[in-house]
Amino acid sequence: MENQRLFLFLALGAVLFLLWDAWQQDYGPPPPTPESTEQVQVNEAPDSGGVAEDLPTDQRQRASFGQGARISVMTDLFDIEINTVGGGIGSAKLLEHASSTDNPAPFALLRDQGKPLFLVQAGLRAKEGSAPDTQARFRAKEKVYHLAAGEQRLVVPLIWHGPNGITVTRRYIFQRGKYAIDIEQDVHNAGATPWSAYQYTQLLRGEQSKTSGLAGQVAYIGGAIYSPEEKYQKISFDDMRDQALDRTVQNGWAAMVQHYFLAAMVPPEGATERFYSRVIGDDLFSLGMSSPWQTIQPGQSGTFYSQLYLGPKDQDRLASVASGLELTVDYGIFTIIAKPMFVVLSWFHAVAGNWGWAIVFLTVLIKAVFFKLSETSYRSMARMRKLQPRMQQLKEQFGDDRQRMNQELMTLYKREKVNPLGGCLPILIQIPVFIALYWVLLESVELRQAPFILWLHDLSAPDPYYVLPIIMGLTMLAQQRLNPAPMDPIQQKVMLFMPVVFTGFFLFFPAGLVLYYTVNNSLSILQQWLITRRIEQTESKAVDVKKLV
Repeated sequence: MENQRLFLFLALGAVLFLLWDAWQQDYGPPPPTPESTEQVQVNEAPDSGGVAEDLPTDQRQRASFGQGARISVMTDLFDIEINTVGGGIGSAKLLEHASSTDNPAPFALLRDQGKPLFLVQAGLRAKEGSAPDTQARFRAKEKVYHLAAGEQRLVVPLIWHGPNGITVTRRYIFQRGKYAIDIEQDVHNAGATPWSAYQYTQLLRGEQSKTSGLAGQVAYIGGAIYSPEEKYQKISFDDMRDQALDRTVQNGWAAMVQHYFLAAMVPPEGATERFYSRVIGDDLFSLGMSSPWQTIQPGQSGTFYSQLYLGPKDQDRLASVASGLELTVDYGIFTIIAKPMFVVLSWFHAVAGNWGWAIVFLTVLIKAVFFKLSETSYRSMARMRKLQPRMQQLKEQFGDDRQRMNQELMTLYKREKVNPLGGCLPILIQIPVFIALYWVLLESVELRQAPFILWLHDLSAPDPYYVLPIIMGLTMLAQQRLNPAPMDPIQQKVMLFMPVVFTGFFLFFPAGLVLYYTVNNSLSILQQWLITRRIEQTESKAVDVKKLV
């Protein structure tokens, strides 16, 4: 029993270390960012019929992105800059999401300056003649576009005139309250010959440097695609290095995913697109999609459609944009626990109006669900504690004969109807729930910068004053005092040291997770104390009855 319990504590400690290491990779001090203002321009997409043989050279792709004029677009959700060279989105700030609790500036999702680069590009490629690629120069009637009060829709048009009588009008269509942006490219052929072209849209991102660590469980940063056949699939930067993506997909989408936010390209429903990827240099990655060819006759017009999502990984919003897009909120192998947990957590938040109290209520609910199982375990631990004096006698009597002592202990357990492994169950139950809640806190943007009470202003970040982890350590110590002490002196010292070790881990864990564990420990202490007291009172009455008889 003692070895089993020690093993469980050490296993939980190892899990905590891996989670702490992962958390440090996401929230620890970032590596120094070079004072670089390198800007990037990708020239064209691979041909729809296969990987193009005339891909631009690295030197052409690293031409200056900032050479064109900037068009400013302000909506209720966005502060966006569109470059007239290429007509792509080079900067996107999310007005409802602050950079951090210490920096109220809007969170910058896209940037075409500094590192890591992250921008959206679109273009057309013709079989013959000119077409507006990512170096084409567009014109705009205004330099600033603003979604006025009372307006539900804002249209930002860019115009390109080709030498062959082709005019392309690219429209970015913003809607109030939505992170999805519609993109239309109207083509009018005023020339004398048919004009054939396809549309490509692509996300260009630099690889984000990370500190090295032992844990592989980190918030995913990289590409992702979805198809009805293969569902959600990650296309990491290493995957792009190893092999270029080249796949035809119907009713799918492609995205660049990062912690809490993403940029996703969604073609029209029912459309068949070719997904592709490319690596530019050592640290720049392109993930895109190209449409089927479209031929526009002289004097006729045609339109290419696509949709772009720039925003938080809000599951309800994502599900309304495209099927499977909500899967970018990735709970990993613990999805079966984490997803229902988030649903219940959201319901409690709707009632309480505070994510911290929602975590408290969720903890109480989890404790209630496992009440009977925990009660059985605590009863077993309480009986084990009552047997401590007799176990100590056996140790003194058969201390030199380990085999005989273990046999006598098993006989004692059987006679007193005590399960020596019963006390391990609460720990076993908590481990998957604990890890699932970690991923809920890690992946759910709703908890990002969510305040609780007093000094806790961000449940997704560590307690800045370490008060909650220390309280958690004290509850762990109190709970340990209610458990039967190991007979081995070395194990006793190890078990006494465990609360200190766990407190050290929890200093760097998100406050929401520490809150869960603190409340869970407190409820366990109350439940275990009541059960122990009840057993002691029952046995005391039984002894009194025997004396009377």
